[in-house]
Parts: sequence; C-alpha cells; structure tokens
Amino acid sequence: MPVLLEQSIEGLVANPHGTFVDVTFGGGGHSRAILQALAPDGRLVAFDRDADALANAVDDERFSLIHEDFRYMKNFLRLHGVSRADGILADLGVSSHQFDQPDRGFSTRFDAELDLRMDRRQTLTAADLVNSASEQELSTILRNYGELPNANRMARAIVQARLEAPIHTTFELKNVLQSLVPRNQENRFYAMIFQALRIEVNGELEALKAMLAQAVDILNPGGRLVVISYHSLEDRLVKNIMKTGNFEGEVKKDFYGNPLSPLEPVTRKPIIADESEQAANSRSRSAKLRIAQKKQPQTN
Repeated sequence: MPVLLEQSIEGLVANPHGTFVDVTFGGGGHSRAILQALAPDGRLVAFDRDADALANAVDDERFSLIHEDFRYMKNFLRLHGVSRADGILADLGVSSHQFDQPDRGFSTRFDAELDLRMDRRQTLTAADLVNSASEQELSTILRNYGELPNANRMARAIVQARLEAPIHTTFELKNVLQSLVPRNQENRFYAMIFQALRIEVNGELEALKAMLAQAVDILNPGGRLVVISYHSLEDRLVKNIMKTGNFEGEVKKDFYGNPLSPLEPVTRKPIIADESEQAANSRSRSAKLRIAQKKQPQTN
C-alpha cells in the first residue's frame, strides 16, 4: 500500500513522455502508478538494494529494475543509457515487507536475529555493531540517529550486558534496555533505538545525501524531485537541499542577490496523509512529502 500515492505521482509526472527514476522500488506500488501515468514512449528506471524487491519487478518494456543502492544512482543510470531524468521519486525508510519479515530484525514485535541490513550482501549487521562498537560510539549513534535523551545510559547498559553474553536478538536487546525505557512509551522508544541502529548499519543518511546531490545534477530543467521521508533527520536534509541547494540550509546568493539554489520547492510545506489514509495505513502517519522542481538555467 504505497504512501501518499496520488499526491506523489501528481507531483512527479509533469511530462508523461519523459524518463523517470524510482530509487526505492520496494513492493513496486509507486512504480506501477508511474507507469500508468506515462505515455508509451516514457521510461522508468527503478532501484532497490534489497534482493526481496526483485520478485516484484514489473513486466513492462518501459521499465528497468536495478539491484543496487541508490547512492550509486548516477553511475548505474549511465550503464543503462540514462544521463538525464524528468523526475526522481524516493520513498525513504523501511518498506512494509521488511517490517513484516521477522527474520530481518526490523520490527520490535518479533524475536529475531538483530540484523537490520537492507542489503544482505553487506557483512555488517546490527548484532555486530551492538557487540563491537565502543560505549562512546554507541552513545553517539543512539543520540544522533535515534534522538534518545538517555543515549549515554543506554550505551553503558549495552556494553555492561555484552560482557556477560553477546547480544544476538531483538528481544535480548530490548531486555537489556527495558529498565531505561519510560513506562507507557515502550513502543516509541524501542522504535527510536532500532531506527538509530538501522541508520548506522545501512549508512542511510550518507546514502540519502549522495542520492539527493546526484538528483540535482541528473534532473532536466523543469524536472521534479519528489521525496517521502519518515523522520526529522531525513526530512531536514530533503528540506534544506530543496530550499537552499545544500544540506546545511544556508541561503547563498549571487552578485545580484538571487538565491543560488538549483531547485525551487513546489510545496512550501510538506504534504501529509489525510485521516482516512492514516487510518488505513499506519506507515503514512509519520510521512512527509516534499516536491521541488529544477530551475531553468539563467541567461545573461
């Protein structure tokens, strides 16, 4: 069930004859909707680093699916004969399929190996991280990526617990941190803990920054960048590059006082799911959709 489907496709496909990129194919819901909106001569290239997504590939001659991390988007598009695009879509975070697969370790509901890899070709797992990172490293990860107020105490508890026995499963980690999680806020805090570990294991923010920077180069003038994010760390990077052209959010101007940003936000505020979609799809409750358009080159 794709999040904010109608709004994202409407914001993305301004030219149905163009070339489009879905960098987070997943279950293929957004890609199928893009193909429906395209003309017979349109083209869609999709990316996903999770091998499970390959089973969802669309049988359409206009469609290609690349089994790679979107941080390498530019290089792999070139290998497939694509140098420019008219629209790029990213639906960030964890797919519903990944959450619902107990053995992946993404969900706090299931007792499973502490894995959290989006691409199982990589070697580093969350269990490796939890059992080998220093107390300072764990504290930084939990504070920066989970925005946890008691990150130092949680890191200390993990290090002390693993001296007695390695932490291998999701429930073992939850048991170690149980006394540090506020009562009646367990689900929220465990989600923040797992988010922090997942972001570190998969290098998510570095990959996002690489993809966004490449998107600015790849888009044709008038092309659209459409991004759905699920937490403030992602949304801040998206908002900043759309408004200012850099990740720090610093407005830089030319000699005449014109902003140097190559993008122009189409939506001043993020689009959020309405009550009916939030009721039907819990994943949409934290979703924020932002749309920007690449500016036409300035002529002197």
